Amino acid sequence: MTITLKQPNKSKAASKSMTLVEHLTELRTRVLVSAAAFVAASTVAFLLYPWILSFLRHPYCQVAPTHCVFYITGPLDGLSLRIKIAAYGGLFLASPVLLWEVWRFITPGLHSKEKRYAVPFIIASIALFALGCLVAFVTFPHALGFLDSIGGPSLHQIFNPISYISLIVLLMVVFGITFEFPVLLVSLQVAGVLTPQQLSKWRRWAIVGIVVVAGVITPSSDPFSMMALAIPLYLFYEISIVIGKVLRRRVPHVV
Repeated sequence: MTITLKQPNKSKAASKSMTLVEHLTELRTRVLVSAAAFVAASTVAFLLYPWILSFLRHPYCQVAPTHCVFYITGPLDGLSLRIKIAAYGGLFLASPVLLWEVWRFITPGLHSKEKRYAVPFIIASIALFALGCLVAFVTFPHALGFLDSIGGPSLHQIFNPISYISLIVLLMVVFGITFEFPVLLVSLQVAGVLTPQQLSKWRRWAIVGIVVVAGVITPSSDPFSMMALAIPLYLFYEISIVIGKVLRRRVPHVV
């Protein structure tokens, strides 16, 4: 005699709503995994401190190749710098795990169609953030050169590594976040909040707004970084209009 076991309905199980306790349990698991990944990655970054510091010091060495050394004024500054770099490096190295845990937490609440749109948006967000960090890193030597010369020839700068690392990391984060601008615009068009025609109509005001925002949020306050931020943002604005028009032709009910 052959006994056939009835398979559970996966679609019904998947569509079953989670209770508040189950949500909190799931959140706790994701937070613990993320915290463990961050601690492990920070430990690796702590051990790789000399290489990370050398990498971040590279823009400074481009501006001052003969004396690209840092000066500290307190006995605890070296330890503080290493801990700060370990934290930044750990966050960077653990970011794939952190993003994966966030994705796993929000996935059960998404429908199949929403998941289909979420994947390209997440990939685009990661790629644009990395591109923003790269642009900030490449333009940082020009920012340093401007900041070094703006005070006049009678001033000689002695760089504190903590202030320097904080500035370059903050600049990379600001560029990375602002480079998510096209993802935001396309998302609003997909949701029907904006249309390509509206964005085209607001182009002049958008240019003014982009320049003003770039000037305000640029941490180094130098014209090179401001233009390096404003020009890509305007290009992203135009690209978002094109993407919105393409989506409207291919999927009329989306936009």
